Amino acid sequence: MHTFKKEERLCNKKLIDGLFHNGSSFLCYPFRASWMLSDPGQQFPVQVLFAVAKKRYKRAVDRNLIKRLMREAYRLNKQSLLYSPLTDADKRIVLSIGYIGKEISDYSFIEKKMLKLLAQMAAEVSK
Repeated sequence: MHTFKKEERLCNKKLIDGLFHNGSSFLCYPFRASWMLSDPGQQFPVQVLFAVAKKRYKRAVDRNLIKRLMREAYRLNKQSLLYSPLTDADKRIVLSIGYIGKEISDYSFIEKKMLKLLAQMAAEVSK
């Protein structure tokens, strides 16, 4: 149920380029989400990419910590907030979640904001 498999990660360079050039985006502090509708042949409803700017967080340890917290919050809440609405609408998307916060937040804050972002994402896609 609460898994995050390799197939759910966005690794395809062409898809990533397309996402940043042709995708829509919105802010939900401390995240910036970019998304784009994808081909129906995709196995999972969402392929996701987590990013933390090297410019803002010089130390890899900090970037990895933030990405780990983001992945965990996403993994636990994706099913109810994102997968269900997308499966009902029969849509597939590629999604990038970038961290733009100024400081490293604790997990409870990141999870609360991730819930908000996923709800907003579901609303954006269903438009």
